[in-house]
This record gives sequence, C-alpha cells and structure tokens, in this order.
Amino acid sequence: MNRKFLVSLCWGGLLVLLSQSVWAQSKAVGVFDGQGDIGSVLHAGTSTFNSAHQSYALTGSGTNIWGTADEFQFLWKRIKGDFIVYTRGNLVGKGVDPHRKIGWMARASLDANSPQVSATVHGDGLTSLQYRRTVGATTEENRSAVSGADIIQLERRGNTFTLWAAKFGEPFQVREVTDINLGDEVYVGLFVCAHNKDVVEKADFQDVRITIPAKVGAPSGKMDLGSRLELMDVATGKRDVIFTAPNSIQAPNWTRNGKTLIYNSEGLMYSFDLARRRPAVLNTGTIKENNNDHVLAFDGKMIGLSSTVRELGGSIIYTVPVSGGTPKQITPKGPSYLHGWSPDGKDLVFCGSRNNEFDVYKIPAGGGSEIRLTDAKGLDDGPEYTPDGKYIYFNSNRTGTMQIWRMKPDGSNQEAVTKGEFHDWFAHISPDGKWMVFLSFLKEEVEAGAHPPYKHVYLRLMPVAGGQPKVIAYVYGGQGSINTPSWSPDSKRIAFVSNTDVQAISPADVAGK
Repeated sequence: MNRKFLVSLCWGGLLVLLSQSVWAQSKAVGVFDGQGDIGSVLHAGTSTFNSAHQSYALTGSGTNIWGTADEFQFLWKRIKGDFIVYTRGNLVGKGVDPHRKIGWMARASLDANSPQVSATVHGDGLTSLQYRRTVGATTEENRSAVSGADIIQLERRGNTFTLWAAKFGEPFQVREVTDINLGDEVYVGLFVCAHNKDVVEKADFQDVRITIPAKVGAPSGKMDLGSRLELMDVATGKRDVIFTAPNSIQAPNWTRNGKTLIYNSEGLMYSFDLARRRPAVLNTGTIKENNNDHVLAFDGKMIGLSSTVRELGGSIIYTVPVSGGTPKQITPKGPSYLHGWSPDGKDLVFCGSRNNEFDVYKIPAGGGSEIRLTDAKGLDDGPEYTPDGKYIYFNSNRTGTMQIWRMKPDGSNQEAVTKGEFHDWFAHISPDGKWMVFLSFLKEEVEAGAHPPYKHVYLRLMPVAGGQPKVIAYVYGGQGSINTPSWSPDSKRIAFVSNTDVQAISPADVAGK
C-alpha cells in the first residue's frame, strides 16, 4: 500500500477521533448537553447560561449556514422523537452583516455538511425555515411572512418540521417542510452565525422551553403529561419556571397576600409556598376529586371548589377556608363548575349543565336557590366578576366561535368583547380592574366548544376598556393552564401552567435550571 496514503489515512482517522472526543467531553450548559462550533470557524464561539434570569448568551463567528456546509456556534441537546422548542431571542447590537442569524436547529450530526432543519431569523429581519435534506446537499428555504421575529419555535412531528415565528405580541406565522429524515435521535439547539468569518456576533435567548409533546394518537382529553408552573411579568412578557411536576398540575390561584399559589392535582388541592417553592396538600376533608374550577373569595379568606360527586350528577361546588378545613356543599346537583365569586362575598357564579344545556348560573355563597343568567343555545362558561362588581365576564360559543362576552350581574346587556379570530376562553380581570387576560385556542386545532389539553395556545392581554388583544405568552397547554383567576394581587404578574412529557427529559431540563 502507498505509504503516503497510509499516513493520510492515519491522520484522517485521528482527526475524526479527536473531533468526537472534543464533542463527547463538551460540558452541559443549562438544559443543554453541550456546545461548540460547527465547521472550521476562525474565531471560537461561546455559550453561557444565566441561572438567575433563566437565559442564554451565545457568541459565534462562521461564514454562513447555507450551501452544502455550515459554520456557526451551536448549543445543543440530544432529543429522541418529537419535540417543540421555543425561545424569545434577539441578536445583540447593530452587527456587521445583514445576514447574521440566530434560531433553533435540528441536525443529524455535528458534521458541517449534516442534514439539518433550522428556524432562522436574519439580522435584516428575514425569517425562514431552512433545511438540508441529505449529507452535503444544497440548503433550501421556506420564507415566513413575518419579518424580524423574536419569538422562534421549531416543532418536529416525525419527519415533518414546522417553524412557528412571530414578533412578540402577535400571533404565529407558520411554515412547514415534510419528508426530512434526520433519524430518531437528533441534535437540537440554539445557534448564532456571524455570516462573516472575521466577525463574532452575540445573541441572547430567554424563556427557553424544550417540550416533549403528547404522542400522536394519544387519547383526547387524557391529562398525563408533566407540568411547569410559570410566572409571567405582564409588562415585559418575561417568564420564569418556578416548579416542575412529573404529573398534571392545574389552574393556579394567587392568594391575596401574594405569598402562595393554590392549584389542583390528581383530585387534591395544593398550597404552593412561593418563597420556599414547595407544595403542600391543602386539607379539603373527604372532598378529594377536585377539578380545575376553584376560586378564591375577593377577601382571600375562603376558596370555592368544584369536585366530582357521581351520584349527584358530576361536579359539585363547595366552599372551605383558604387554610383548609371541612368543605360546605353549595350546589345540590351537578355538573356545576365554579368560576367566580362576587366582590362582596355574597354570590358565586358557575357554569351549570341543566337539561343538557350549559349556562351561567348564580347562587348565594352560603347556599340557596340557583338563578339562571344566560339562556342562549350553545355553551356559556367561565363566568367571573370584575373587581368593582359591575360586570360578569364569560365565554360563549353562541355565534359558532368561542368568544369572550360580558353582562350585568343580573344577566342583562349581554355583549361580545372579543371578535372571534380564535376560540377564546376564561377571561380573568386584573385586581386593579384595568386588564383582562384570557386563553386562545387555534381554530384549526379545536372546535368552538372544546378546550382540551396539549394544544398550541396563546395567553392574550386586552384592556378592559377595550382595544386590540396582545399575545403575551405562547404556550403548549390548554385545559388546566389558566382556568381560574391567577393574577398577582398587585396586577403585575400572572401564574399559569405549561406542559411537557417530563419522563422523556429530566426535571432540570423542563425547569430551565
């Protein structure tokens, strides 16, 4: 054999082994398994995690992510099967080249010419789904209608990849590519590319979420995924994961002293200490089939529960001291799903099914006769008083689309508040009476009368005085995310639940810690 060829072969093998060794020894960064430069970059990049802010900072060089091979800084995690990865990301500073870029990427390998799919935002605003179908193939592109997206989400379902992109506050614009076979386990992560070999660019990523969604074909309505308990600053949209559970937790209420959240899980009620970030079971006596329709009184002393009693027709409403105790039954029959307490503490409003029709009812908080407030055909649900007691907000699909409505406390002057571009559920009015936050389902995913779990949903914010709703959270969730009032007492934050399969990734991955 040619000696020159043998030397070349040995060096080549050694380089491969060295390359594999470097990647194998790459240290974890936050929720990610490793980081490093793809391709022969001139300047080494970096990836760091700020645990206090749950954010990532990347620096990177590289000539491009395009053509038949790539050069960039990559912060990656190995993921099997389907995933949804989300972030709010931005390039830092003015930059040099208009085609510097950031985003999410899934790669078959860490080789420069690997097949890949990337949700990409360029320095000049161009937002696109880029992909290389096979090793060394030329990169292709599907451009988005949005320019300058800072909300970047990449989803995989089998061999179909979807870009969900938006400017914060606006709904997603969606692009898709099919028949991309990257293998079952792929490298998924954040990236930055300078598009100039002599330059290093920087990017910041916050609200990073790695989600393993429900399996395709999973039973509809079955709530068996894990949960993230999140807090959001409404003014900035900044989100923090404060607790992760391997099972379903639902519908956090914020106590009036601002120190505790109350939520339900597997029939029990829990009190979550925000300072210690620990849950404890709330005593509800023998009432242990509680669902996600529970509401605190405006004075914070009592909590109303909805709990299944099959022999009485389903969900029955009870009240109990917020510190726990023996519940008092309020509604005589079900299904009765509690959603609101009057500011004076005298009345409860709920969604009740009577004669196969769901309507809004009012009942004295101490028990008594029900008063029917709505009688439109269809589903009227989620009634909640405004803090001044002048209105009850609710959601109704009487028009064929689920919309937010409002009425006087006696049921008069019923009027639609949202316009029906989405299916809107569960309006919650801020304690200062100025804002309303509600859950919006995509019409292509659910019917008007359904609010299932494990869907792409928005939390939207709207002035109570009227105006255009703004998206403040892009969430994988739905049922249980924000069914009940969850504003902080100072009207600055909300609490909600998002979902992921915790069994597929570690709790630290889910929490972003």
